[in-house]
Amino acid sequence: MTMPPAQPLRAAIWMTGAIISFSAMAVAGRELASGLDTYEIMLYRSAIGLVVVVLVARVAGTLGQVSPRSIHVHFIRNIAHFTGQNLWFFALGLIPLAQVFALEFTAPIWAMFLAVLVLGESLTKIRLTTAVLGFAGVLIITQPWGAPLSLGIIAAALAAIGFAGTAVFTRLLTRSETVTCILFWLVSMQLVFSLICAGYDGDITWPGAQAWPLIVLVSLAGLVAHFCITKALSLAPAAVVMPVDFTRLPLIALVGYLFYSEDLSIALVIGSTMIIGANYLSLSATSKK
Repeated sequence: MTMPPAQPLRAAIWMTGAIISFSAMAVAGRELASGLDTYEIMLYRSAIGLVVVVLVARVAGTLGQVSPRSIHVHFIRNIAHFTGQNLWFFALGLIPLAQVFALEFTAPIWAMFLAVLVLGESLTKIRLTTAVLGFAGVLIITQPWGAPLSLGIIAAALAAIGFAGTAVFTRLLTRSETVTCILFWLVSMQLVFSLICAGYDGDITWPGAQAWPLIVLVSLAGLVAHFCITKALSLAPAAVVMPVDFTRLPLIALVGYLFYSEDLSIALVIGSTMIIGANYLSLSATSKK
Protein backbone atom coordinates (compact mmCIF):
# COMPACT_ATOMS: atom_id res chain seq x y z
CA MET A 1 0.00 0.00 0.00
CA THR A 2 1.42 3.38 -1.04
CA MET A 3 1.56 5.98 1.71
CA PRO A 4 0.14 9.42 0.80
CA PRO A 5 2.75 12.18 0.40
CA ALA A 6 3.62 14.13 3.54
CA GLN A 7 2.00 17.54 3.94
CA PRO A 8 4.31 19.33 6.40
CA LEU A 9 2.68 22.76 6.03
CA ARG A 10 -0.78 21.47 6.89
CA ALA A 11 0.72 19.41 9.71
CA ALA A 12 2.42 22.53 11.11
CA ILE A 13 -0.90 24.41 11.02
CA TRP A 14 -2.57 21.63 13.04
CA MET A 15 0.36 21.67 15.49
CA THR A 16 -0.17 25.40 15.94
CA GLY A 17 -3.63 24.55 17.23
CA ALA A 18 -2.13 22.09 19.70
CA ILE A 19 0.45 24.62 20.91
CA ILE A 20 -2.19 27.29 21.49
CA SER A 21 -4.45 24.78 23.27
CA PHE A 22 -1.72 23.52 25.61
CA SER A 23 -0.66 27.08 26.43
CA ALA A 24 -4.25 28.16 27.06
CA MET A 25 -4.76 25.19 29.36
CA ALA A 26 -1.66 26.13 31.36
CA VAL A 27 -2.76 29.74 31.84
CA ALA A 28 -6.34 28.73 32.71
CA GLY A 29 -5.04 26.09 35.14
CA ARG A 30 -2.86 28.66 36.91
CA GLU A 31 -5.78 31.10 37.22
CA LEU A 32 -8.06 28.38 38.64
CA ALA A 33 -5.47 27.33 41.25
CA SER A 34 -6.32 30.35 43.41
CA GLY A 35 -9.85 29.08 44.05
CA LEU A 36 -9.80 25.34 43.40
CA ASP A 37 -7.37 22.59 44.33
CA THR A 38 -5.97 20.31 41.64
CA TYR A 39 -8.42 17.50 42.39
CA GLU A 40 -11.38 19.85 42.00
CA ILE A 41 -10.01 21.16 38.70
CA MET A 42 -9.66 17.56 37.50
CA LEU A 43 -13.16 16.70 38.77
CA TYR A 44 -14.92 19.38 36.74
CA ARG A 45 -12.62 18.89 33.77
CA SER A 46 -13.37 15.15 33.70
CA ALA A 47 -17.12 15.67 34.05
CA ILE A 48 -17.20 18.02 31.06
CA GLY A 49 -14.83 15.72 29.17
CA LEU A 50 -17.09 12.72 29.73
CA VAL A 51 -20.10 14.59 28.31
CA VAL A 52 -18.08 15.69 25.26
CA VAL A 53 -16.64 12.21 24.57
CA VAL A 54 -20.03 10.48 24.87
CA LEU A 55 -21.79 13.04 22.65
CA VAL A 56 -19.10 12.95 19.96
CA ALA A 57 -18.94 9.13 20.04
CA ARG A 58 -22.70 8.91 19.76
CA VAL A 59 -22.80 11.25 16.76
CA ALA A 60 -19.90 9.36 15.14
CA GLY A 61 -21.50 5.99 15.88
CA THR A 62 -18.48 4.71 17.81
CA LEU A 63 -19.98 4.44 21.31
CA GLY A 64 -20.36 0.69 20.82
CA GLN A 65 -16.57 0.38 20.64
CA VAL A 66 -16.30 0.95 24.40
CA SER A 67 -15.32 -2.33 26.03
CA PRO A 68 -14.07 -3.39 29.51
CA ARG A 69 -11.84 -6.18 28.16
CA SER A 70 -8.59 -4.29 28.92
CA ILE A 71 -9.89 -2.55 32.01
CA HIS A 72 -6.76 -3.37 34.06
CA VAL A 73 -4.52 -1.65 31.50
CA HIS A 74 -6.88 1.33 31.34
CA PHE A 75 -6.70 1.55 35.13
CA ILE A 76 -2.88 1.63 35.19
CA ARG A 77 -2.78 4.15 32.33
CA ASN A 78 -5.29 6.45 33.94
CA ILE A 79 -3.68 6.31 37.38
CA ALA A 80 -0.45 7.45 35.69
CA HIS A 81 -2.23 10.22 33.81
CA PHE A 82 -4.26 11.35 36.82
CA THR A 83 -1.12 11.56 38.94
CA GLY A 84 0.85 13.37 36.24
CA GLN A 85 -1.93 15.83 35.44
CA ASN A 86 -2.53 16.74 39.08
CA LEU A 87 1.19 17.29 39.66
CA TRP A 88 1.30 19.43 36.47
CA PHE A 89 -1.55 21.65 37.66
CA PHE A 90 0.08 21.86 41.10
CA ALA A 91 3.43 22.90 39.61
CA LEU A 92 1.79 25.62 37.50
CA GLY A 93 1.07 27.67 40.60
CA LEU A 94 4.55 27.31 42.10
CA ILE A 95 7.20 27.76 39.41
CA PRO A 96 7.53 29.71 36.12
CA LEU A 97 5.44 28.38 33.25
CA ALA A 98 8.55 27.84 31.09
CA GLN A 99 10.09 25.60 33.77
CA VAL A 100 6.95 23.48 33.91
CA PHE A 101 6.94 23.02 30.13
CA ALA A 102 10.69 22.35 29.96
CA LEU A 103 10.47 19.57 32.54
CA GLU A 104 7.33 18.23 30.82
CA PHE A 105 9.40 17.71 27.67
CA THR A 106 11.42 15.02 29.52
CA ALA A 107 8.39 12.71 29.32
CA PRO A 108 9.53 11.06 26.02
CA ILE A 109 12.90 10.32 27.63
CA TRP A 110 11.30 8.60 30.62
CA ALA A 111 8.96 6.80 28.23
CA MET A 112 11.95 5.16 26.52
CA PHE A 113 12.92 3.44 29.76
CA LEU A 114 9.35 2.45 30.60
CA ALA A 115 8.88 1.04 27.09
CA VAL A 116 11.75 -1.38 27.76
CA LEU A 117 9.93 -2.75 30.83
CA VAL A 118 6.33 -2.63 29.58
CA LEU A 119 6.58 -3.12 25.80
CA GLY A 120 9.85 -5.05 25.56
CA GLU A 121 11.48 -2.44 23.34
CA SER A 122 15.27 -2.35 23.10
CA LEU A 123 17.45 0.37 24.63
CA THR A 124 19.77 1.42 21.81
CA LYS A 125 22.88 3.60 21.94
CA ILE A 126 20.93 6.50 20.45
CA ARG A 127 18.27 6.19 23.14
CA LEU A 128 20.90 6.06 25.89
CA THR A 129 22.59 9.15 24.42
CA THR A 130 19.21 10.88 24.31
CA ALA A 131 18.57 10.01 27.95
CA VAL A 132 21.96 11.31 29.10
CA LEU A 133 21.57 14.56 27.14
CA GLY A 134 18.03 15.10 28.40
CA PHE A 135 18.94 14.33 32.01
CA ALA A 136 21.85 16.78 31.80
CA GLY A 137 19.37 19.42 30.63
CA VAL A 138 17.17 18.70 33.65
CA LEU A 139 20.14 19.10 36.00
CA ILE A 140 21.00 22.48 34.46
CA ILE A 141 17.41 23.71 34.90
CA THR A 142 16.89 22.40 38.44
CA GLN A 143 20.48 22.99 39.68
CA PRO A 144 20.23 20.64 42.69
CA TRP A 145 23.82 21.50 43.66
CA GLY A 146 22.77 25.08 44.47
CA ALA A 147 19.67 25.45 46.62
CA PRO A 148 17.34 22.63 47.74
CA LEU A 149 14.89 21.57 45.06
CA SER A 150 11.60 23.45 45.26
CA LEU A 151 8.31 21.61 45.59
CA GLY A 152 7.21 22.97 42.21
CA ILE A 153 10.23 21.59 40.37
CA ILE A 154 9.82 18.18 42.01
CA ALA A 155 6.12 18.15 41.08
CA ALA A 156 6.82 19.10 37.44
CA ALA A 157 9.56 16.47 37.14
CA LEU A 158 7.32 13.76 38.58
CA ALA A 159 4.47 14.90 36.31
CA ALA A 160 6.70 14.13 33.32
CA ILE A 161 7.17 10.58 34.60
CA GLY A 162 3.39 10.26 34.96
CA PHE A 163 2.91 11.46 31.37
CA ALA A 164 5.56 8.98 30.23
CA GLY A 165 3.61 6.14 31.83
CA THR A 166 0.48 7.41 30.13
CA ALA A 167 2.18 7.36 26.72
CA VAL A 168 3.57 3.85 27.13
CA PHE A 169 0.31 2.29 28.30
CA THR A 170 -1.60 4.20 25.61
CA ARG A 171 0.70 2.63 23.04
CA LEU A 172 -0.08 -0.77 24.58
CA LEU A 173 -3.83 -0.12 24.47
CA THR A 174 -3.79 1.01 20.82
CA ARG A 175 -2.83 -2.55 19.85
CA SER A 176 -6.37 -3.67 20.66
CA GLU A 177 -8.54 -0.67 21.58
CA THR A 178 -10.00 2.26 19.63
CA VAL A 179 -9.51 5.94 20.40
CA THR A 180 -13.13 6.21 21.57
CA CYS A 181 -12.65 3.36 24.05
CA ILE A 182 -9.41 4.84 25.41
CA LEU A 183 -10.87 8.34 25.79
CA PHE A 184 -14.07 7.04 27.42
CA TRP A 185 -12.21 5.16 30.14
CA LEU A 186 -9.82 8.09 30.53
CA VAL A 187 -12.50 10.61 31.45
CA SER A 188 -14.68 8.08 33.32
CA MET A 189 -11.93 6.80 35.59
CA GLN A 190 -10.46 10.22 36.21
CA LEU A 191 -13.90 11.48 37.17
CA VAL A 192 -14.08 8.77 39.84
CA PHE A 193 -10.48 9.35 40.99
CA SER A 194 -11.11 13.10 41.24
CA LEU A 195 -14.38 12.66 43.13
CA ILE A 196 -12.66 10.43 45.70
CA CYS A 197 -9.63 12.71 46.15
CA ALA A 198 -11.59 15.98 46.15
CA GLY A 199 -14.39 14.73 48.37
CA TYR A 200 -12.61 12.55 50.93
CA ASP A 201 -12.90 15.40 53.46
CA GLY A 202 -16.52 16.11 52.58
CA ASP A 203 -15.68 19.54 51.17
CA ILE A 204 -15.81 20.12 47.41
CA THR A 205 -15.71 23.74 46.30
CA TRP A 206 -18.36 24.75 43.77
CA PRO A 207 -16.79 27.12 41.21
CA GLY A 208 -17.97 30.68 41.00
CA ALA A 209 -19.40 32.18 37.83
CA GLN A 210 -16.02 33.59 36.79
CA ALA A 211 -14.31 30.20 37.12
CA TRP A 212 -16.61 28.24 34.81
CA PRO A 213 -15.28 29.65 31.51
CA LEU A 214 -11.76 28.70 32.65
CA ILE A 215 -12.90 25.20 33.60
CA VAL A 216 -14.52 24.75 30.20
CA LEU A 217 -11.33 26.04 28.58
CA VAL A 218 -9.18 23.56 30.52
CA SER A 219 -11.57 20.72 29.64
CA LEU A 220 -11.79 21.43 25.93
CA ALA A 221 -8.19 22.58 25.38
CA GLY A 222 -6.74 19.19 26.29
CA LEU A 223 -9.09 17.34 23.93
CA VAL A 224 -8.47 19.82 21.12
CA ALA A 225 -4.69 19.67 21.61
CA HIS A 226 -4.54 15.90 21.37
CA PHE A 227 -6.87 15.89 18.36
CA CYS A 228 -4.61 18.43 16.61
CA ILE A 229 -1.51 16.34 17.34
CA THR A 230 -3.20 13.20 16.02
CA LYS A 231 -4.30 15.04 12.86
CA ALA A 232 -0.80 16.47 12.34
CA LEU A 233 0.79 13.04 12.69
CA SER A 234 -1.57 11.73 10.01
CA LEU A 235 -0.21 14.35 7.59
CA ALA A 236 3.54 14.16 8.24
CA PRO A 237 6.12 11.99 10.07
CA ALA A 238 6.78 12.46 13.78
CA ALA A 239 10.28 13.78 13.03
CA VAL A 240 8.63 16.66 11.15
CA VAL A 241 5.65 17.22 13.42
CA MET A 242 6.98 16.97 16.96
CA PRO A 243 9.78 19.56 16.71
CA VAL A 244 7.03 22.12 16.01
CA ASP A 245 5.65 21.29 19.47
CA PHE A 246 8.90 22.52 21.01
CA THR A 247 7.88 26.09 20.12
CA ARG A 248 5.50 25.76 23.06
CA LEU A 249 8.45 26.54 25.32
CA PRO A 250 9.39 30.01 23.98
CA LEU A 251 5.69 30.85 23.59
CA ILE A 252 4.86 30.01 27.21
CA ALA A 253 8.04 31.78 28.34
CA LEU A 254 6.78 34.92 26.56
CA VAL A 255 3.35 34.51 28.19
CA GLY A 256 5.01 34.15 31.59
CA TYR A 257 7.12 37.25 30.99
CA LEU A 258 4.25 39.43 29.75
CA PHE A 259 1.50 38.40 32.17
CA TYR A 260 3.31 37.10 35.25
CA SER A 261 6.64 39.01 35.15
CA GLU A 262 8.60 35.73 35.04
CA ASP A 263 12.29 35.94 34.18
CA LEU A 264 13.91 33.76 31.52
CA SER A 265 17.19 32.56 33.01
CA ILE A 266 20.26 31.42 31.07
CA ALA A 267 20.11 28.05 32.87
CA LEU A 268 16.53 27.54 31.65
CA VAL A 269 17.49 28.39 28.06
CA ILE A 270 20.52 26.05 28.03
CA GLY A 271 18.75 23.20 29.81
CA SER A 272 15.65 23.48 27.63
CA THR A 273 17.78 23.46 24.49
CA MET A 274 19.47 20.24 25.64
CA ILE A 275 16.13 18.56 26.42
CA ILE A 276 14.67 19.61 23.06
CA GLY A 277 17.85 18.48 21.29
CA ALA A 278 17.62 15.10 23.00
CA ASN A 279 14.02 14.65 21.84
CA TYR A 280 14.89 15.72 18.30
CA LEU A 281 17.81 13.28 18.20
CA SER A 282 15.50 10.46 19.22
CA LEU A 283 12.84 11.43 16.66
CA SER A 284 15.42 11.70 13.86
CA ALA A 285 16.87 8.28 14.66
CA THR A 286 13.41 6.73 14.75
CA SER A 287 12.38 8.26 11.42
CA LYS A 288 15.41 6.74 9.67
CA LYS A 289 14.50 3.17 10.60
